[in-house]
Amino acid sequence: MKLWVYEYLTGGGIDRQFADNSSLADLSALVVEGRMMRDAIVGDLRQLDGVQVSFASSRFETVDEGVAHCRAKPGETMLEFVARAAREHDYAWIVAPECDGLMLDLADAVGPARWIGCTKEAIALASSKRATAQRLASRGIAVTPALEAARIDARTQRRWVVKPDDGAGGLDTHVFDDADGARAEYAARCAAGRDTVLQEWVDGDPLSVSLICDGCDTSRTTLVSINLQRIGVAAAVAGHPGQVVGFEGVDIGCIDRNGAQGRALDALAQQVAAALPGLRGFVGIDVVWHPSRGPVVIEVNPRATVAYAGQSARLGRNLAADVLAAHGLHVRARPAADNALSTCGTAT
Repeated sequence: MKLWVYEYLTGGGIDRQFADNSSLADLSALVVEGRMMRDAIVGDLRQLDGVQVSFASSRFETVDEGVAHCRAKPGETMLEFVARAAREHDYAWIVAPECDGLMLDLADAVGPARWIGCTKEAIALASSKRATAQRLASRGIAVTPALEAARIDARTQRRWVVKPDDGAGGLDTHVFDDADGARAEYAARCAAGRDTVLQEWVDGDPLSVSLICDGCDTSRTTLVSINLQRIGVAAAVAGHPGQVVGFEGVDIGCIDRNGAQGRALDALAQQVAAALPGLRGFVGIDVVWHPSRGPVVIEVNPRATVAYAGQSARLGRNLAADVLAAHGLHVRARPAADNALSTCGTAT
């Protein structure tokens, strides 16, 4: 089995931005998490019998000799590159943000026969925070729904968040303590033609739930870990709207899956998987555990997240084998010590 891994940030997806800077260090914050995910996935795949793995690399990265990788040809667009490389392999495992329909475009470039991941229908629904909240709420799942600006109620609500409907990783996410500020920012983004969502801010512990889903059988959803997300909210700066939210990393496995919280989140994960058919492979659910309401779903990530990194070692089993099995591809994992991989390449 020849399998190719494409991670958008490290695979050349933002090479144009890199070219406009003096060094990769200027944008290193954008790629460090992408490299963590890519290296973890490639490392796991290399420990599977009968799997030959290669990955996409950027011209701004030095890759060890002898490590199988490929790059876009001069003048080749990202989608042309992905389509070509996918055709040269049996399967392609893609990691990319859902912003601007990117994941859907990549799914089209790869084609369903080679695609390792969620179905296009599941990706399309999960890519919209508004649509995801509507679907889950219709199934009785606690969510933070999209609000109409005119219906903000400052008597019952205290804080609000304005963010892209299809954003990821806290991108362009601002929190407001005053209703007028939230309304104004929401209106400004909508007037600029930006697909924006306005929601009530949910207080509590920011968590992520990592799952292995089987798109053909939603009853076969396995809770992998419950992780604590490090979310920072910077103080408001004069001239800028609201307080800026930033994603600062994740601590995996911080909550016992067998404890009371763990059992509740496992049940929630099963409900979400049933509500969003087509989730397949590694999936993340962002949740806030509210002090009185319990778990409230914020969004669903239909792809590998940074929480994938380190999971196989922590669990003592190869998660890549579980992902492939969810696609009907059953392989045996060798002991990790046989060919462990710490990193595929280094930035230049």
